[in-house]
Amino acid sequence: MPRLILASTSNYRRELLARLRLPFEVAQPDVDEVALPGEPAGERAQRLAKAKSQIIAQRQPDAWVIGSDQVAQCDDTVLDKPGNAERAHAQLRAASGRELRFHTALCLSHADSTACWQALDLTRVQFRVLTDAEITRYLAAEQPFDCAGSFKAEGLGISLFEHIRSDDPTALIGLPLIALCQLLRQAGFDLP
Repeated sequence: MPRLILASTSNYRRELLARLRLPFEVAQPDVDEVALPGEPAGERAQRLAKAKSQIIAQRQPDAWVIGSDQVAQCDDTVLDKPGNAERAHAQLRAASGRELRFHTALCLSHADSTACWQALDLTRVQFRVLTDAEITRYLAAEQPFDCAGSFKAEGLGISLFEHIRSDDPTALIGLPLIALCQLLRQAGFDLP
C-alpha cells in the first residue's frame, strides 16, 4: 500500500482520517495562512490546502500527502479561530440567527507524479437566535477556541443550529472524507 501523510497537526483531522483505517503519518506543513488581498474564502482554502500538501510532498517524495484547510465566512467576513473566550463570544453573537459558510478544501499530491487532485466542499450552517446566556454556557462547556466559527459541530455545538446543509458531514469538522475517499482511490489506495 502506498505511504500516506496527513499534512496537518489538527487533532480533528487526524481523528477523521483514522476512520478510514489506513496507516498514515502526520507532518506539520508550516504554511503562512494569511489571506491574500481580495482573496475569496473558497480560493483561500484551496490555495492553503494545496500549499500544505505540496510542501510535505516535496520533503517526502515517496508518499501521497493530504492537505486540507477550512475558511469560515459570515457574509463577507472571514472568521478565524478565536483563540479566547472574548473573541469566541463575539463570533457567536455575530452568527446568531444567521448563516455561516464553511469552505473546506482538500488536496492530495505526490512529488513523483504530476498528481495534485483537489476538492472543495461548501457547508452552510444556519444558527438559531442565541442569547448571551446560551453563548456563555456553551463556551464554558466546550471551549471551542481552536475552531473557526467558535463551535464544535461534533459536540455540544450542534445545539446552536437550526440546520446544516452539506454534501459531506465530515467537511464541517475539517476533512471531507467522501471526497478524500474518491481521491485516495484514484491514487491506488484500497478502500471498501
